[in-house]
Formats: sequence, C-alpha cells, structure tokens
Amino acid sequence: MKKSFRLFFLVLLSPFFVYAFQQNDSAHIQYLPDVTVVGKNSKSDYAQMPEIVGTNIYAGKKNSLIILNNVQGNVSTNNMRQVLSKVPGIHIWESDGSGIQIGIASRGLSPNRSWEFNVRQNGYDIAADPFGYPEAYYNPQLQAVQRIEIVRGQGALQYGPQFGGLVNYILRNGNEFNKPLVFETQQTLGSYGLFNSYNAIGGKKGKTHYYTFFDHRSANGWRANSNYFTNAGYATITHQFKNNLAVTFELMHSHMRSKQPGGLTDAALATNAQQSERGRNWFDITWTTPAIIVNYEINKQTRWNTKLFGTIGNRNSVGFLQSILVKDEINATTNTYANRVVNLDRYRNFGLESRFITAYTLGKQDHNISFGIRAYTGNTHREAEGKGTRGTDYDVSVEAAFPNSILFRSKNAAAFAENIFRINNKFILIPGVRIEYLEGAAGGRAGFDANGSSIELQNIRRSRSFVMAGIGAEYHVSASTEVYANITQAYRPIQFANLQAPPSTDIVDPNLKDARGYNFDIGYRGKFKDFLKFDVSIFHLQYNNRVGIISTNGGMNRLVTNVGNSSSKGFESYVECTPIKIFAKESKYDLIVFASYAYTDARYSTDHKLASIKGKQVENAPNNIIRTGTTLGAKGFLCTAQISYVGDSFSDANNTIIPSLNGTAGLIPAYTVTDLTFSYKFKKGIECKSGINNLFDVTYFTRRAGGYPGPGALPADARSFFITMSAKF
Repeated sequence: MKKSFRLFFLVLLSPFFVYAFQQNDSAHIQYLPDVTVVGKNSKSDYAQMPEIVGTNIYAGKKNSLIILNNVQGNVSTNNMRQVLSKVPGIHIWESDGSGIQIGIASRGLSPNRSWEFNVRQNGYDIAADPFGYPEAYYNPQLQAVQRIEIVRGQGALQYGPQFGGLVNYILRNGNEFNKPLVFETQQTLGSYGLFNSYNAIGGKKGKTHYYTFFDHRSANGWRANSNYFTNAGYATITHQFKNNLAVTFELMHSHMRSKQPGGLTDAALATNAQQSERGRNWFDITWTTPAIIVNYEINKQTRWNTKLFGTIGNRNSVGFLQSILVKDEINATTNTYANRVVNLDRYRNFGLESRFITAYTLGKQDHNISFGIRAYTGNTHREAEGKGTRGTDYDVSVEAAFPNSILFRSKNAAAFAENIFRINNKFILIPGVRIEYLEGAAGGRAGFDANGSSIELQNIRRSRSFVMAGIGAEYHVSASTEVYANITQAYRPIQFANLQAPPSTDIVDPNLKDARGYNFDIGYRGKFKDFLKFDVSIFHLQYNNRVGIISTNGGMNRLVTNVGNSSSKGFESYVECTPIKIFAKESKYDLIVFASYAYTDARYSTDHKLASIKGKQVENAPNNIIRTGTTLGAKGFLCTAQISYVGDSFSDANNTIIPSLNGTAGLIPAYTVTDLTFSYKFKKGIECKSGINNLFDVTYFTRRAGGYPGPGALPADARSFFITMSAKF
C-alpha cells in the first residue's frame, strides 16, 4: 500500500521533474495529434505509424495502423478477418460469429481472447486483468473506432511485457466535426436475423468537443443455439481549459448475452457443421470502463499525458459442460435435465499511467525521450463449479454454495523510458528499459472436503520484480523508405486462468512457472511515389517456459503446463499498389491491389517429461497465412474482394493429427475464405454498404476447445449476407 502512495505522489510531482531533461529550448519536435490524417481522398485503410504520436514513440518498431473509415469490410459484426486483412501474420479465431469476443495473435502465439496482446482502448487497459487474467471479454464496436494501432516487438517496453505487443483501439471523440451537432446513424440487416443499429451524436464548439453513441446488435446465429444480443453505449467529452491543457472524461458500458452451441466431434462436423449438441449453455458479460485523461503541453518541447482508468466487469456462464460425447438430454426417470454448472467472475480494477515526452539537444542533433510510470490494482472474485438449475434459459442461480469462491488480487507498478538518439539525419537509435513489479495473491475457498467442510486457501502470495531492456534502430534509405530493427525482452506471468482448470477435459499443472523470452525484428518499409506501399521483415520470437497443452489419456484430456521452450522464426510482408497512379496522379477511377503474407516456423526446442515434443510445431501456429484483395471504384462506388488462406495447425504440442473422439485434439485443417464488399456514397452524407462473407460457403473451423465454450471443434460461420445504410446530418 505504501508503494502505491509513493508512486501516486511521484506522478503528481513528475511535471516538475521533466525540466531536468530539457537542455535547449530551441529543440524542435513536431507532435502529431490524436487524429490521424491519411491523405486527401485516400481509399487505403492501412498505414505505418509515425515516429512519435502524442507521448508515445513508434520509431524502430514493427507496427500497423488500420483506418476504420476506409475499411471495406463487415464492421457491423467486428469481422477481424476483413478488418485486419492487411496486417501480415495475424491469426484469428473465428468461432464467435457475433464479433463480441475477438481472438487474435501472431508469430505462433495463442489467439485465445487476444491474451498474448496488450489490448487497450484509447491507451488504457480493457482486458479482465492485464497480467493476472488478460482475456479480452470486451472489444469496442468498430463503427465507433477511428483507428486500430498494432505494435509488435519492442512495444513491450512501453505497454507491458506481453509477447504479442499492443492492440490499441482509438475511438472517435468528435474532434473531426466542425459544428456543434452532428448526427450519425447506421442500420444493418443480414443473414440469420442479424440486426445492428448504431446511432451517434457529436460535435465541437469553442474549446469543447464530444462524441456519444448507442449500439445494439442481435442475431439468431448461423448454428443452432447461437443467438445473441449486445448493447453498448459510450460518451466522451474533452475541454481545452487553456491552450496547453485538455481534460477528457470517458465512459463505456456494454452488455452482451449469447447462447453457446458448444463444440462438435469431427464426425458430427463433417455431417452437419450447423448442428449443436448444447441447448442450455449461456454466456453473459457486462463491462464498464471509466477514464479521465489529462493532456498538458508544458512547453513547446514537452508534453505530459496521464490516464486514470478502471474496469468494472462481470463474466457469467451457465451450462452443461460434460464431454461432447455425453448427451445433454432429459432423464427418463426424473423427467428433467441434469443440473448445469454456474461460473461467475467479477472484476474490479483500477490503474494510473503517466507519460512524458520531451525534446532536447545534444551535440548538433535534436533527440527525444519518452518516459513514464504505471500503477495498477486488480481484484477478481471467482465463484466456480456452482450447482445450477435444470432449466434451459439464462439463469445463474445455484442450489448451494459455490465449491470454489476465490479472490485473486494483483498489483503492478512499473517505470519505463525510451529515447530517440539521432546519430545523423538518416540514422536513429531507440534504446529502452522497463522496470516491472508484479504481485499476485489468492485466498478463499477451494472446495469442500468429504465432511462438507470448506478447504481454505492459505492466502497464497507471490511477488517478483524484473528489468526488461531493448533497443531499436532506423536507417532512412530515402525520404519515404527506411530499414528498421529492434530486439527486446518479454515476460509473461502465470495467469489466474492457469491456476484453475475449466470444467470438462482440461487439467492444470500445479507447478506452473512464469515465461520469459525476447522478440527480434528487422525489416524494410515505406512507399514509392504515390502508387506503392510495402513492409517486409523477418522475426525471431523466443518463448521460454511456454504454457501450452499436452494431450493425455489418448487425447481425451488436456494438461495445461509449461510445455517447454519454443522458437518462432519467420517472414512477414505486405505490399499495396494503386496501378492507375503509375500513369496519372488524378483519376476518376480507383484500383487498389494488396497482398499480405506471413510464414511462421514455431517449434518446441525442448521436451516435456510427459511427451517428446522437441522439434514439433507449436499449437495454434499455422505455417502460412496469406490474405490478398482488390478494390475497384468509380464515382462513389467501391467493390472489394478479399481472399484469406490459413494453413494447417495443431491443437496440442503432441501434434496430434488423427482427431480424438471428443474433438478436443487433432489437426486443424487449412482453409480458404473469400469475401465481397460493395459500397456506394450518395450525396448529402448517405452511404449504402453490402457484402457477402464466405462467398463459396466453405465449411471450416479455426479452434478446438477443451473447456468453455466447447469442448470440441468450433465451426466458423458459413456464407452470410449483410446490407448497411448510413447517414450523417
């Protein structure tokens, strides 16, 4: 507690300390505002991050910027296959057609609810617990998102030690409007009862700008027993008190509920992927994220940004969670269903993050340093294995006390710094360091003994501190192209999810250890005139004491354990061309062609005591991911075709090929999916967009689950249609 107070006091005093870094008031730095300008009349949805945005340094880092206004895809259901198609190597779990829970990863990491990434909204955490339980149960509605920032490699030094890096959703704030009141509406209808209504108002007057929206989305779902709804509301207001001081207040609240159709055996999937063996399983999430953001320009060289934020969330589930081989049916003797299992999580987390950036002169060159501190506290109350009702509707009431009632507590304090050293006009070095302190504790009831007495946890507590370092570099080959490289350490602590096995087939090793390793990138990126953009790179990700899955009991059970050390090596590339601009700078026609390709060789370099896995492929790590597409346009009309290919992958470290009888282990076959999108902009701010997802109605799956929402193979959606009408007044 004393450490937290000292850290908070340091934050309050830190604006005065920053002057120590300033050596020359003539040092010049151009900070980019929070609104990203892509280019007049640009149709491209992909760009590279500048060297500096706000108080953050992106120089030398592998990064991607997605501009949502230009995305030609189905944003109504957060279809990340289409939205992130130009980001090479992004692996996406597509087992949730609602788009409520997004699972992405890269470079051989697990896509499970994006937990290998540091997922943020407007620069602050929105996951359940960034270290103890970093699952992203909430993701913002993409119609409200201005841009998505993705940083890999050296991003761990500024944002936290996750191996994947950063995914940051920047929401709209009304600053782009030039009048006090603007009304926006988007109405979407689609296959399987899809209905989405997005309505927003925003504006700017004087020194104040604001934005607020309400979004409702519901559908029956492609599979049986997969209906859902989600409601989300958001409000933000920013006031410029002085020319150098702006304060923002934000509040997001969302509620979703979905029926979970469960997994399938491979035989059942081949027969009818649309079927469901579970009709009483439900998932319910409420999420509230308040934040206060202060931006202060101390002088022309120095900026200060502080965020005070929180996460107040509830994750509830109820269902029949036995192996998919066990039928959920009415008992002939009792004439009732079996009791369901209830699991409840409550998250109450709060944090503060304060950052500075300043320019200074050393020698004949101007340099920049960014540094900051972070304080975070999290409380997760987990009630598990409750004896639920015999009913079919969403009902999380229990007949007796929860066997497991555990309170997880986490604390995190960190200090970090990165510096841009400009060696000359072409070459820069970006060293960085992060000092991290983590503390985790658990207490409560861990079940009942044979006499019905509580088994109490002995207030388990674990703390550790460590230092991570890294360095990046850029060499500007020309005014528009550059070579970049970076190497940085990474760290992944044991998570709450690893301390308790999900019901059904998973078993957790009680002796789990934290994972350590590093990321390395080297690449060449930029643009050639106005018609070609590119980014090609190689990478190496070393992941020691990796937590993974070993199949046991003939594939019927899955052991969650420190599988061993793994190494991911590969190649990532992206190229985008506008051929018409080769011959003419201005044209009434648009033609954009892009391709992204990633090759990943992710393998274990050590054996596990229960399995010979050295040299075997890491689970959920396809070797090849290819996405390509073309956009054609003329006079307000655009047509985009995208093709996504994802190669074979395995569901376990054993590299099991033949599927287990319950569908939890086995090969995940390669698949190719084609999507079409059409849009037309009428006059006076009216636009129509429509599309066909999975044009050729391919049957495929991207995931095998051992626990909730499985167990078994989880099919992706078949062919579907949507149409959206939008207007702005």
